[in-house]
Amino acid sequence: MPTSPEIINRTAGKQYIFNRLSKDNLPDLATLHREVYGTARHADYFIKKYHTAYTGVENVGFIAYNEGNQPIAYYGVIPCFLQSGNEIILSAQSADTMTHPDHRNKGLFVELSNRTFDLCKELSIKLIFGFPNQHSYQTFINRLGWTETEKMNRFSIQVNTAWTSFFLKPSQKRYEKIINQLLIPGQGIANSVIADGYIGVCRNEGYLQYKTYTATSVIKINSGYLWIKPGNELTIGDILLTGDNHNNFIEEVKTLAKKLNVNKISFQCSGDSSLHKLFTNHCTANPSFPVIFKDFGSGLPLEKIKFTFADIDIF
Repeated sequence: MPTSPEIINRTAGKQYIFNRLSKDNLPDLATLHREVYGTARHADYFIKKYHTAYTGVENVGFIAYNEGNQPIAYYGVIPCFLQSGNEIILSAQSADTMTHPDHRNKGLFVELSNRTFDLCKELSIKLIFGFPNQHSYQTFINRLGWTETEKMNRFSIQVNTAWTSFFLKPSQKRYEKIINQLLIPGQGIANSVIADGYIGVCRNEGYLQYKTYTATSVIKINSGYLWIKPGNELTIGDILLTGDNHNNFIEEVKTLAKKLNVNKISFQCSGDSSLHKLFTNHCTANPSFPVIFKDFGSGLPLEKIKFTFADIDIF
């Protein structure tokens, strides 16, 4: 139920109520997500996802309601810090663009976005970055003035698990047992793009604690550390390599995938990074998410800001 409503006249005589995201209306995001995507998130998913108090600001977005006080559209951003050398910049990631099918093409996305941009300026958020899907990309670029710098690259490595599948049936218990043997304490790893000299998401202690809204793990193999997400494939968010010889890294990860009985390894990152070069030596890069920015005077060279899959809100 929205509070302190602001009623805006829209097309066809309809009225919509716009409210800033708050702890009181956060559960409405789960309701809207279920209506838009047909899938349910666990009860506290959005509460944790938008709990970015470590940055000093949280709940940055707006929900639109219809005349029956039902949530029908949302746009918001997730505050974080970018690190450029020793400089830390308050920024945000664009996330969770949702409009109910019955209320599309009525200008709600643009209205909610512009309200959120104004709020970002009030909160001294200097830059928003995002990874839009094909449905929202054109609106971001053509109507909202975002700038695209590159496309992420996706690496998918097929693994032949025929032998292990013949002798070992897929088992969640077996998967967890192997991962637990490699597990190290803590959450997340340092950002590989910052180690490469680029600007990247600052993964300080506050960020890594915040990032626990999704289930991920850090494991140790001979070549280094992998930040992974469980699933039907071996999804890698970022990698911290150790030692000087990385020639066996891909084979080592493929061996791990076979033990886990998963037939695909997946990793995404920006171009020109050391990890991008490592993967292109072994497999073909395919274009993935566009990388776009809405700059409010950050002064940062946008082309120098790089990402890995661990930086995207769905990891």
